[in-house]
Parts: sequence; C-alpha cells; structure tokens
Amino acid sequence: MTNTAVPTGTPAAFDTDSTATAPAAVGTGNGRGTGLGPGPDAPIGAGRSGRHQLDDWRPEDPAFWRSTGAPIARRNLIVSIASEHIGFSVWSLWSVMVLFLGPEYGIDPAGKFMLTAVPTALGSVLRLPYTLAVAKFGGRNWTIVSACLLLLPAVPMAILIEPGVSYGTLLVLACLAGVGGGNFASSMANINLFYPQRLKGWALGLNAGGGNIGVAAVQLVGLAVLATAGAAYPRLVPAVYLPLIVLAALASARYMDNIRGVRNEKGAMREAARDPHTWIMSLLYIGTFGSFIGFGFAFGQVLQVQFKEQFATPIDAAYLTFLGPLVGSLIRPVGGWLADRFGGSRVTLVNFAAMAAGAGLVYFASRERSLPLYLIGFIGLFVFSGIGNGSTYKMIPAIFRAKATLAVSAGTLDAAAAERRAWRLSGALIGIAGAVGAFGGVLVNIAFRQSFLTYQTADAAYLAFIAWYAVCLVITWVVYLRPSRHRLTGV
Repeated sequence: MTNTAVPTGTPAAFDTDSTATAPAAVGTGNGRGTGLGPGPDAPIGAGRSGRHQLDDWRPEDPAFWRSTGAPIARRNLIVSIASEHIGFSVWSLWSVMVLFLGPEYGIDPAGKFMLTAVPTALGSVLRLPYTLAVAKFGGRNWTIVSACLLLLPAVPMAILIEPGVSYGTLLVLACLAGVGGGNFASSMANINLFYPQRLKGWALGLNAGGGNIGVAAVQLVGLAVLATAGAAYPRLVPAVYLPLIVLAALASARYMDNIRGVRNEKGAMREAARDPHTWIMSLLYIGTFGSFIGFGFAFGQVLQVQFKEQFATPIDAAYLTFLGPLVGSLIRPVGGWLADRFGGSRVTLVNFAAMAAGAGLVYFASRERSLPLYLIGFIGLFVFSGIGNGSTYKMIPAIFRAKATLAVSAGTLDAAAAERRAWRLSGALIGIAGAVGAFGGVLVNIAFRQSFLTYQTADAAYLAFIAWYAVCLVITWVVYLRPSRHRLTGV
C-alpha cells in the first residue's frame, strides 16, 4: 500500500471494499496506506515491463527518488494538473452557460439554478467510482479515458445550444457535464501514488489547486467569448475546450505512466462508514467545499437576478464571477497552514463563525440593495470556504491519530497496527467526505432555486446558509472542542 496525503490536508487515495491483489514487485514496505497502492511488505522489483508501465517504483527510497523517481513523478504531476484543470472547467461550464440564456430561451431563474445543480450532483456521485478506477485500470489509462469522457458534454453543447432548444435537452447536457467532477478524485488518487510521504502535501496541493482554479478559468473563457462574440454565441464556450480536451488525452497517453501492483483494499470503506466521525466530518465538509463549489456555480446568476440594474447584460456579471472561485482556490493552503499552527478544529470553528457572518452580510446587503457590501460578503464566503476546505481535511488524520493513541493506551492494539488502521480509515473517510461534500454544491443551488420560486429573492437561501454554518459550528464545538473525558486530543 502507498502512503496517503492525509497529514497535508488534501484528498488522497481512498480505500474501497473490493480487492485486487498486488504483485510482489512493487512496495514501499512501510505498512501505511489507504488501500490504494502497492503491497505493504512487498520486495522491490526492477525495471519496466512496458513503455508506460512502472514495475519498480520506490518513492521512499532517497537514492531511487533522486536518480529516477522525481523526474517521472514531476512529469505525471504536470499532465495530471492540466487534465484535472480541464475537468473542473467542464464540470463548471454551466456556471457560465446560464449567463448566455437570455429571454429568448424562456428559462426563469429557478430553471437556471436547476441547470447548475444537476452537474454538481453527478460530479459528486462519480467521485468514488473514479477513485477506484485508478487501481482497476491504471492511473495513466484512466486519465486518458476520463479526459475523453469530457467530450460527452462538450461536443453536443457546442452543437445544440441555441434559441429554441428544449429545456429537457439543456438538462441532459448539464447533467453530462458532471463527468468533469469525477476527474478530481481519480487525479488525486493517482498522484498520491507517485510521491514520497514528505512531498505528498506539496504535490497534492498543487494538483488540487490547479484543478480548483478551473472553476475560475471557465468563467474567464466565458468573459472572453462575451466580450468578443457577444451573448448570441454560447456554443463557443464549450467549443474552446474541445481541442484542450483532445490535447489532455494525448498528453496523458504520451507522458503519463501506470504503476504496477496498485490495488483497492477490502473493507476499509465499510469500516469507516460505521465510524460516527466519518459522517460528522462529511457534514462539516458540506459546509466548506459544498459552499465553494455551489457558490462558484451560482454566483453569476445570483448577481444578475439580485442586481438587475447593475448587471443588465451577461458580460457585466462575467467581469466579477471568476473572482470568488479564484480566491477560494488560492486560499485553500492557508487553511491547512492555520490548522497546523492552531489546530484543525479551532480553525474550523472560527471559520464557520466567519462564514455565518459573511452570509449575514450578504443577507443584509441584499435587503438594503447594497452591491459593494454584497460583493464583500460573497467574496468573504469564497475566502472562508477555501480556508475551511484546508482546515477540515487537516482534522481527519488527527481524529484517527487520536483514536490510535487511545487504542494503544488501552492495550487493544499495538502501535504499528494502530498506526496502520489510522491511515487506512483516514483515507477512506476522505473518500466519503469528498463525495458527500461535493453534493453540498447541489444543496446550495437547490436552496437558491427554491428561494426564488417561493419568495422571488435569494434571502431565504442566505438565512438557510447562516443556519447551516451555525449548526456546523455547534457540531465542531460539541464533538471536538468541548471539554469532556471523551474529547479527542490534538484534533
């Protein structure tokens, strides 16, 4: 098994409930892992069996890493970032496309929020199977396949979107865009295999950040199309990505590698699902990542609906929509750094208070029709959701380290077994939380939709967000910070 990136606060390879035995040719020999990787006690093999097949992969061996491993890992990381970035952009296409859907399309705000909710839903559902596909098919092979799958939404969108297209067709196209949401999980699982433990945080942080910025990038593409061709040509936005998708698939085929012996370990996902902390952290991640991806999809349309006078045309909104996802992506590592310095649960607690305050400011600004305050509050929500993404992920390994320490003290497990169990369950929890958290983006868009349907404003949605952040704050305090004999130390 390979090491996870759990201590870095970024998603790593996840465990599963299926088994594929690992050949003895590959291994790190350290006994830690998420269940997605080479066998833990395998002897080291030698050489490649094919041009893109790594039979000898020892990232924890300093000599091997310096002479052979680092250049190979760097090459795979660069292509992985590019492919994942395009996947995130395709996933987020409808955050831009709805800005083009003017009166001639006959779609009200509630209908537009449904168009941004359905790709978020499919993307969240695909995260776990995409992760498992790395072990099943090989990291390089699956990166090629997942890149090619991005053509499924992009090609028909570039052909079919024009006035007169039915709303049902648009819903199908929006749902297909969800395939881009799975690319993040498989990309992170694959890159986790290439780097030694001491560099996983750096590598996975770059991989995650490069992907998340795809949300802002597609909005800049939309802005460029609006500024040059106008709102009458929405098909140009997905058309821009067609050659990029093909290039990503070709680059993956040319420059990436499969690591022989990667496997999905039996039972860790089931075991993690029985642990209450898995579902507690999943709820907290709905509040952080769910907010980030949900607001990223909805920000542009909310501006157009709430402030029609200032954002009379799509290009007016497009000038601002990329800012939130951009700062939220760039600030994420700060959350991990703060969690290292002050503790993940403390940072998460303060962060949810800040998110509630940000949502409160947005609500006040909406009632008062104050655009400057509205923008400050919304950008604040992006900033704090990014910080929360980092801090909540830092809590996950700390939870299982604390439980391992208790097990060793009680004599129920020896130190090595307790450490291995902690790493396995941390990886499995990250897999579950990543999928559940992404579904939070669906809830954000559904909240906006229902608010506009019922009250013709987004005010009810803002109140729901404030209430949810308050619930997350209370959960964080009661479970991880409230003084009691059951409190886990160091979380």
